[in-house]
Amino acid sequence: MNQNPRKVAPLRPGDHVAVIGAGPAGLTAAYLLAKDGVKVTVLEADDIVGGISRTAQYNGYRFDIGGHRFFTKITPVEDLWHEILGPEFISVPRMSRIHYSGKYFDYPLKAANALAGLGLWNAGMIVLSYFWSHLRPYPVEENFEQWVSNRFGKRLYRIFFKTYTEKVWGIPCTEIRAEWAAQRIQGLSLAKAILNAASLQKRGDAIKTLINEFQYPRLGPGQMWEMAAARVKELGGDVLMQHSVEAVETKGDRVVALRARTPLGVRRIEADHVISTMPIRTLVQSLDPQPAPDIRAAADGLNYRDFLTVALIIDQDNLFPDNWIYIHTPGVKVGRIQNFNNWSRAMVPEAGRTCLGLEYFCFEGDGLWASKDEDLIALAKQELGQLNLVDPSRVVDGTVVRMPKAYPVYDSVYAAHLEKVRTCIDALPNFHTVGRNGMHKYNNQDHSMLTAMMAIANMRGASHDVWAVNTDYEYHEEQKLDMKSLDEQAGDSLASRSTRASVGA
Repeated sequence: MNQNPRKVAPLRPGDHVAVIGAGPAGLTAAYLLAKDGVKVTVLEADDIVGGISRTAQYNGYRFDIGGHRFFTKITPVEDLWHEILGPEFISVPRMSRIHYSGKYFDYPLKAANALAGLGLWNAGMIVLSYFWSHLRPYPVEENFEQWVSNRFGKRLYRIFFKTYTEKVWGIPCTEIRAEWAAQRIQGLSLAKAILNAASLQKRGDAIKTLINEFQYPRLGPGQMWEMAAARVKELGGDVLMQHSVEAVETKGDRVVALRARTPLGVRRIEADHVISTMPIRTLVQSLDPQPAPDIRAAADGLNYRDFLTVALIIDQDNLFPDNWIYIHTPGVKVGRIQNFNNWSRAMVPEAGRTCLGLEYFCFEGDGLWASKDEDLIALAKQELGQLNLVDPSRVVDGTVVRMPKAYPVYDSVYAAHLEKVRTCIDALPNFHTVGRNGMHKYNNQDHSMLTAMMAIANMRGASHDVWAVNTDYEYHEEQKLDMKSLDEQAGDSLASRSTRASVGA
């Protein structure tokens, strides 16, 4: 593990820690601190916990904002999941397919399915394109197009990657950094996918993208974070909902207080440490006093992709077996369709019915985002029919949930902007940024949780480089916390604290 060059203020007895945001990273930090007797206050702008890992509720139906498979090779994260949720975990078969031009393509790739769907001539051209890309690869992998083409060939890139990825991000693939591809498609290439399909891959060479089964909370991922918030309060901490942080007060090189807008007016909360998961652009705008103009300009240059889910209740069961379907078919706006019956039947209260979540990627304020809910529901029904997935007349109800700043954008300028902003926020030794938006990094929830764990460990004397999480492109490499440092300097390790408390403590 790389050494963290930041100076981090030590956590002292009696210190009060304020946590901005009640998503996976924020609640992980709050729970671990509260369990150790630290005074902790969580401030959440929304009226529901979990961030993008929440589970929304509508007329008894529960549905995710995106899909959240619980799979990790990070042992402390796995332990914490089970400590918080216990027997409420279920095991779910993984099945996702690509819908392209009226046909389904299995993912992971299966040779017979791909040949049947693409046809022998097209499949042969894809293989030739793959070998050509290996003979004449892009010498530098700066963007998504170069990274994927080098591993899959340009023909398969154009068929299965380019159109869908640009729908998701709203920018050309040549503007998306290679780091994003490496984080999301780690360890996978056309050759490895074919080997996996033919059962020729060595058993020990597990690939992140090819897992066949995953854990899942019985009532959706939000159940995990609802339980974590309840545990924080049971342990004496505070979880304050509808507390939107508007100002992060600094004095010298320290954060001293937060000011939050609440239904009862502005509230000021003093703190000895602050752990922040709020979007970095919003954070910099909230600093009081404001930083230098170049820092503000860099923060304003960080971009986000927003997201909305249209949840439809359908008077029909067993529509398709997938957890979700990626929609690569041109001519529709929907990007992905979740089937929540296939995540957990407990999320769908009525027998014989299905809850589908149609996901649309957008920018806050654009045509999709600003559309009326009834128009979005009508669009979703129309596109289900257009894709021949569901008879639109079987849709009996629907609702819309919008999620701003769901995805930090890895565009061509983000790295320089982020480096500039870090010169400001890393200079505050009692301020700790963690999580997806807190670090402008496309982390899954396990990586977000790990950043929170590392930040706490650093407050106790460890020297983890929190910013290095999920940058080595090796998801299955065992991630370890600096237990020796914790044992020597704090007298207790994070792992022993995590396993000491029984479920329900």
